Amino acid sequence: MTDDRTPADGTDHTGRNTSAHGPGAGPDGTPDRTSGRAPDRKRGKRAGRPERRGRTGPRPSAARPGRRTTPRRALCREVASTIAVLADEFDFTAMRTYRSFTFDDHPRYLREVEALLASLARRQLHTAVALFDPGEFALFCAEENIDADSALARSRYTAEFASRGGTLPYTGEPLAVLLPRLVDRAVRHATWEYASLLLTDVGECADCGQNIGRAALDRAGHLLTRLLDAAGPGSHHLVCSVPAPEDNLLATLRADGDKPAGAPATGGRAGNPSQDARIDAAEAVEFVTVLATAIALGNPGGVVLRTRTSGSPDRLHGWRLERSSLLPLTEGEVFSAYCTDARTGEPLPPEPGVEYRAGFDIGADDPEPHR
Repeated sequence: MTDDRTPADGTDHTGRNTSAHGPGAGPDGTPDRTSGRAPDRKRGKRAGRPERRGRTGPRPSAARPGRRTTPRRALCREVASTIAVLADEFDFTAMRTYRSFTFDDHPRYLREVEALLASLARRQLHTAVALFDPGEFALFCAEENIDADSALARSRYTAEFASRGGTLPYTGEPLAVLLPRLVDRAVRHATWEYASLLLTDVGECADCGQNIGRAALDRAGHLLTRLLDAAGPGSHHLVCSVPAPEDNLLATLRADGDKPAGAPATGGRAGNPSQDARIDAAEAVEFVTVLATAIALGNPGGVVLRTRTSGSPDRLHGWRLERSSLLPLTEGEVFSAYCTDARTGEPLPPEPGVEYRAGFDIGADDPEPHR
């Protein structure tokens, strides 16, 4: 703190003259030539010029009040972020073998991740969330010949590899809600990658030379288009299950057959199979790819459809895939498929409020044989 009191001799506590003659004046009022100051000059100010006062009124709008938005700070707002999360305790424990990974408690780690996501959202920065797989991370570092025990290696893996497994945008939801959705997204993406690999390995038709995988995708897209068109209005949920060499493939698709007037059509290709239903394009691609795998390999497969309309019970229909066509199941076969435990084979009670119905003819074109 400073002392504002002035001694009786006319000097302040710094020794400067503060008499009525003003600074830099001698006892008789004449300029003090030894002071080095002009007679009418105050310290830091020119005579006759009004003193500059502090700025009043609203300050410029910026990320922080009172700070001007520099070009660099403005560019920072354009940077998107991707955060790869260790979703379970097993993966978290695997990463603790790296000395540069300093977390030692998984629940606390998840809380810190959630706090970081919330902080980025408050700054209005777009952030995508992915899963961090320690096994894939180790392979990535070995292939890239980089030191795995570093934050740089983890950030490179997140930027270059983890995001390929499927990401979800962070929109403010709790991590406990986001993580199950993220795991489901990653499983679906892995299923699509495996099915795509199977289609790539099929090769060309011995008779016509056409790529069998591409032909199977076209056929699967046609079957889905016809199925959605024949399903009519309502909210639809489809499930396709196909046995594969190493694992069973499963794909799901949600479709809204009650498209409001003026809603855009979705086209008629594999990724956009119906003009009369609103669907998620990524889900449609995954569904078509799994269905195409059964067509290309000549494996059996099945499709079930659940339709919900306002004021009516849910309706369940089913088809089996045979010779590149969807053949309707009977009502009894649909009931048996839904009311039998797939693991034990034991009967299950029917779901209340659900009608088990036979499949219907979807009106698909005859398939072209390939081998």
